Amino acid sequence: MKLGSERAAGFWAPLPTSLAAVLARLESLSMRPGFVFQREMALARVLRPYLGDGAGRIVPPLAQESELAGLFLLCDFYPEDGQLTLIEQLRDVITEHIPNEERVWLDPLKHSYIDLLEPTLPHEPGEVITLRSLGDGASFILPGGDFAKEFSPGCALLTRIILAPGDEESGKAVWSGCGLLLSPDDAKALVELTAEWRREMEINSGSFALGEWKEFAKRFGYMLLWAFAQLRMDALVEAVVHIRYRRPDGQPYLYSVALYDHYEYRLFVDRLSDMKHLELEPRDGRTEGASAAGSPQPARVWIQRAVGGTVTGVAARLTLTSCQLIVECDGPERLDRIKHELAASLGFSLHFRGETLELPVRQLSVSELMSDEPLTLVVAEEEDRSLLNRFLEKAYLEWSDQPHLALGGQTPRHAAATLSMRDQVGALIDEMAEHDPGVWRIGRPAFDYNRLRSHVGLDDEAAE
Repeated sequence: MKLGSERAAGFWAPLPTSLAAVLARLESLSMRPGFVFQREMALARVLRPYLGDGAGRIVPPLAQESELAGLFLLCDFYPEDGQLTLIEQLRDVITEHIPNEERVWLDPLKHSYIDLLEPTLPHEPGEVITLRSLGDGASFILPGGDFAKEFSPGCALLTRIILAPGDEESGKAVWSGCGLLLSPDDAKALVELTAEWRREMEINSGSFALGEWKEFAKRFGYMLLWAFAQLRMDALVEAVVHIRYRRPDGQPYLYSVALYDHYEYRLFVDRLSDMKHLELEPRDGRTEGASAAGSPQPARVWIQRAVGGTVTGVAARLTLTSCQLIVECDGPERLDRIKHELAASLGFSLHFRGETLELPVRQLSVSELMSDEPLTLVVAEEEDRSLLNRFLEKAYLEWSDQPHLALGGQTPRHAAATLSMRDQVGALIDEMAEHDPGVWRIGRPAFDYNRLRSHVGLDDEAAE
């Protein structure tokens, strides 16, 4: 499958008019109050992969999956409260007249099952199509149509076919209305996954009665849909892992951020300078000021450039101030490596304050998910500021009630309550504002530091 959750294309095939009428009758029966609980149970069984852990909110079932789930309810499901199956109710309970041209479909529907089939002969639109079951090798002949234009050599169809009434031995059949189109590799993966689950069932039950493919597919054909859903989930994970996030200027978007306190500025300068994969950014006017304590400890910035691939740029940025270290990376893997390296080099000199790995929320289109190339998503400045703000707000408001070595071990809130230390707390906040990550990203702080000043008891001051 291609990157993304839409790893397969669905198709819709026309139904014979009389068959469509029978299915409509069965659907109506399933909606009756006495059967509605069984209906919900059957559909939940088939669509279980999308119901567990809220996965359906991320990647909902395709329309064809829902349709095939409905056909399982109508044709395969045995009620667990002792009621007759829907087909038996329609066939044996005489409440209304059913024309014979509709009634003849009941037995073929009862014996139908979901299957994975492959076209065996080249065909043109309008010609008949020969399909072979990948489960037991049985062959079937079905009418063609424009819907079959996407069928390619080696592809496979996850669908339900229905043998023509009174002509079962010939292998002539009709479409049940829809199906899913899989590539050869995906079909192979689906078969292997289903076979593995089938073996587990047989071993756990101690019975090998499922050796007959038709028997297995009739009773547990929904497991083929489970396997398809699993492939879709795997595809979504694959797509998300390979998404490349970029700023409007094309540079990597550094969404993985960790924040530390420290109290050994000179040690940090020496250790960070010794890390071979980091390079020191030239100082500018913004990074040459004195520290909050009044000693000449200018902020310094180290960067790590992206290596390999088609996109170059800054993949990590470490900003060291007199009392803080901010680490920004283009992904959690890089951040994790740098955090481990910092811990090994600086040990207990680091005081972890928090991190964020939050990504922008995106609704990806089908074309984006089906792209053969990794997706590139641009993060707008306001969206970047909003994500940073959520992280910094939590980290900095918690900072006000944590002991700070630069304040003699007092919390900023307590220190701000004394005349002798108010200015020192204000200077610390000024330094945070000056080196807020938003300043170099979008030209202004991502967090309103007047909120922090008020939070610790200082008068509001406009951040310069």
